[in-house]
Amino acid sequence: MDKIIHVLIRRYKTNCPFEIASQLNIQVWHCDLGESTRGMYYRKLRRRFIAIHLGLSDPWQKFICAHELAHDRLHPGISRFFLDEQSFYNAGKYERQANQFAVKLLTASASPQPGEDREQFLRRCSIPPELYKFLT
Repeated sequence: MDKIIHVLIRRYKTNCPFEIASQLNIQVWHCDLGESTRGMYYRKLRRRFIAIHLGLSDPWQKFICAHELAHDRLHPGISRFFLDEQSFYNAGKYERQANQFAVKLLTASASPQPGEDREQFLRRCSIPPELYKFLT
């Protein structure tokens, strides 16, 4: 996972999941996905798509894009939904890996400043507080 993140950042010179998705020719859509779905990744006829719920804050949109990008890179051929119930309360192997990938990608270009604790660092990197547990 770390090697994949490193290669993406080096190749595209950014850790922004929206820019990386664009460079990988993955279309990102913002649409109404209902109350419990924040995002999803799917592939159809060799095209790849990330759909992000449009009612989310900017940090959440960025995280969801990174999470769904993880499914593209780590779980090729598997379309996964980022559902609140599965991702926070009973996160399966794929969802856990995608969450870890997203946190690592979004924090890759920063490092903790002197005197800054873990929560302050993650807040500065715009990681939603519910996801702090995925930083390893």
